[in-house]
Amino acid sequence: MEQHVVTPLTKDKVKDLHAGDYVYITGTIYSARDAAHLRMYNSAVAGEDLPLDITNQIIYYLGPTPAKPGQVIGSAGPTTSSRMDKYTPTLLDMGLTGMIGKGKRSSEVIDSMKKNTAVYFASVGGAGALLSKCIKKSKVIAYDDLGTEAIREMYVEDFPAIVVIDSDGNNMYRDY
Repeated sequence: MEQHVVTPLTKDKVKDLHAGDYVYITGTIYSARDAAHLRMYNSAVAGEDLPLDITNQIIYYLGPTPAKPGQVIGSAGPTTSSRMDKYTPTLLDMGLTGMIGKGKRSSEVIDSMKKNTAVYFASVGGAGALLSKCIKKSKVIAYDDLGTEAIREMYVEDFPAIVVIDSDGNNMYRDY
């Protein structure tokens, strides 16, 4: 089924998404990769505030290339999601409802997604130049010292993704 999703990604919206659905996301999403996840995780464990409120938000596992003149962002393809798996359950417990990346997720992440009503979207690896055209605004909001791994707030229009794992634990990689 094809669906259009507008952020924020509330738990009610998550419940309407099913493994295999094609989605087009419009609204604000955030980028974060390994180093940013480690910092957010360490802040959470220490009882400190995160640099953004992740409640009902989507994090795109992305470290874009530098933008060329006239571009909002450089190539914006997904990175391998499993590298974030050790941090993800904590972020899901804090209210994160969506993740975009590529590749499989651990059983711990899937269990936490079911517990917290969250969804995992896959985007096409190798299509970063095409995906970047859906990003209409981008600004670094935290961890600027991490360069491409800094957290970015991005406004996207009709960003294409596939629901790979839904909030019931249905998993395209395993079940289809």
